[in-house]
Amino acid sequence: MTKVKSVRTRVWNWTGPTVPPQGNFCTNASDALFNKGDSMASFRFYQWLTCEVETDDGTIGIGNAALAPTVVKQAIDEWYAPLVIGEDPFDHAYLWEKMYRRTHAWGRKGIGMTAISAIDIALWDLMGKLVDKPVFKLLGGRTKDQIPVYYSKLYADSIDAMQKEAESASKDGYQGFKTRFGFGPQDGPRGMRENLKRVEALREVLGYDVDLMLEAYMGWNLDYTKRMLPKLARYEPRWLEEPVIADDVTGYIELNSMGIMPISGGEHEFSVMGCAELINRKAVSVLQYDTNRVGGITAAQKINAIAEAAQIPVIPHAGQMHNYHLTMANINCPISEYFPVFDVEVGNELFYYIFEGDAEAVDGYLQLDDKKPGLGISISDKYLQHFEVIE
Repeated sequence: MTKVKSVRTRVWNWTGPTVPPQGNFCTNASDALFNKGDSMASFRFYQWLTCEVETDDGTIGIGNAALAPTVVKQAIDEWYAPLVIGEDPFDHAYLWEKMYRRTHAWGRKGIGMTAISAIDIALWDLMGKLVDKPVFKLLGGRTKDQIPVYYSKLYADSIDAMQKEAESASKDGYQGFKTRFGFGPQDGPRGMRENLKRVEALREVLGYDVDLMLEAYMGWNLDYTKRMLPKLARYEPRWLEEPVIADDVTGYIELNSMGIMPISGGEHEFSVMGCAELINRKAVSVLQYDTNRVGGITAAQKINAIAEAAQIPVIPHAGQMHNYHLTMANINCPISEYFPVFDVEVGNELFYYIFEGDAEAVDGYLQLDDKKPGLGISISDKYLQHFEVIE
């Protein structure tokens, strides 16, 4: 019987060039505070964690996490790795519960669940490699010929710059586009008008035959959002994403119940039960858990089943191969978020610099290879000169 021999974590600190931040490119939860610098600083990340789970036959599964990598590394090295070493990797359901329940007093949210996610993703990659099948085949197989994707890099900028980016991206056939709001409650009525101008400008370029998604990234509050919803409705958004902070579940319920437009969220929720609450209380019309935070692929599949029963579509946060495999294997996951290869700006881009094998969108769709085992990615050495790696 194959058993887990070791768990190796590495933190990848990006030391290469970055795109300098610009003002008002994305609202966020820190906007509610009086300004003492860059309010988006804590939401940028120029670090990533890789987690390699190796079996006694030398097969290695790769997981990853982008949330507080140095702290997650310590949690895995000291607490979670000993719980899986010596175990059968195919007992992933047991291992998930073992990691979850033996650290429940402190690990059921945040850092702990992120650590569990990284190991669990690695276990699924490992299982696929051991049986020589892609992960989506282990999850139930192909439900789509290919995966439609939406372009997710339209950060707030000048109207001219946003229109030019949208026009350029529209030539690649994306099935939708997501933009961020640059203004929130602290900017008053003037900021409202600036937000509306940009949405209108994007519709001028994109038209109404493709979806346009809007994101506030927790930078608004309940009152502001209630005022904005009727003003935005005429632009027919596919959804409004994370208008208020993640803990304000009652706020999400009130906004979603207004029925003006679908409200989406869940990126900053943790665990099966946390997402089940959002679904059962009708807090969101679109669920967007982050597989890196919600407990990995094992937890994600449970959430997908709950959401499907409630007829709530699931669109996992961010691109990345583990999300694509989940989307391919679930009829209730209609589309994937997609970040094109780009210079390091917010941090999502680091995935392309650390890993090789990520699926690339062509004409608005991406494809997974039926013959590539596991997740289909490997750790790259192309950009090592731009990283400081912590073992």
